[in-house]
Amino acid sequence: MARLDNKVAFITGVARGQGRAHAVRLAREGADIVGIDLAATLPGVPYDSATMADLAETAALVEAEGRKAFLEQADVRDLDALKRVVDGGVERFGGLDVVVANAGICIPATWDESTPEMFKDTMDINVTGVWNTVMATAPHLVTRGGGSIVMISSLAGMKMQPFMVHYTTSKHAVTGMARAFAAELGQHSIRVNSVHPGAVGTPMGSGTMVDRITETAASYPRLAPMGTPMLQQWLAEPEEVAAVVAFLASDESKFMTAEHLSIDGGAHAF
Repeated sequence: MARLDNKVAFITGVARGQGRAHAVRLAREGADIVGIDLAATLPGVPYDSATMADLAETAALVEAEGRKAFLEQADVRDLDALKRVVDGGVERFGGLDVVVANAGICIPATWDESTPEMFKDTMDINVTGVWNTVMATAPHLVTRGGGSIVMISSLAGMKMQPFMVHYTTSKHAVTGMARAFAAELGQHSIRVNSVHPGAVGTPMGSGTMVDRITETAASYPRLAPMGTPMLQQWLAEPEEVAAVVAFLASDESKFMTAEHLSIDGGAHAF
């Protein structure tokens, strides 16, 4: 028997990268998957955006694991759209047990390169989008009698990410949000934890992302090594993050809440 047999999981940013890895791993553990992705051009990011073809590929990968997929195009900034997809998934699959708030953007920029639009877009997607995700899903977990919410934060939410004031601010907000929701939702047997990856091998490293990181680091090289892991492995694979998400989604972690788990090779303590 798999750890998530007869469970239903909702995942944001599901089209590729970490979101896809979470969907495939939770499906392999027995869960049916409801999910959303903008699957269109993201504001201001230097890497390639996900597409509708990516979203369809994730659905096919979930179904290849023998589970059902209900994946739709939607924006985490749109609470009504999230509610519509979540409600549709619950109607189709009969309930909801696991929520993975994964969607987010990352725009490298020095403090004096940052713009009001950059700060607003980052906060709207990375913070308000996570809040919207919980508000759209938590009532269904209450009805279910409990569940697990996993928020994908970052090394930037445990330590900080140099040359990304806006991103660091957003991910610290997610860390605090996990604690706050854990406190109030505990009365409904709903657990809320956050996961904090460092560098991960995803399409977020595509386009001109690496060049942009190099350019910002050159402005103050002393800060550039702040994300250095203690281990010889320099970045996590998406599947390694998904393994921790699957643990938090399962009953193996049933007495864990308001916890913050790092997957960064020790970089947060370096």
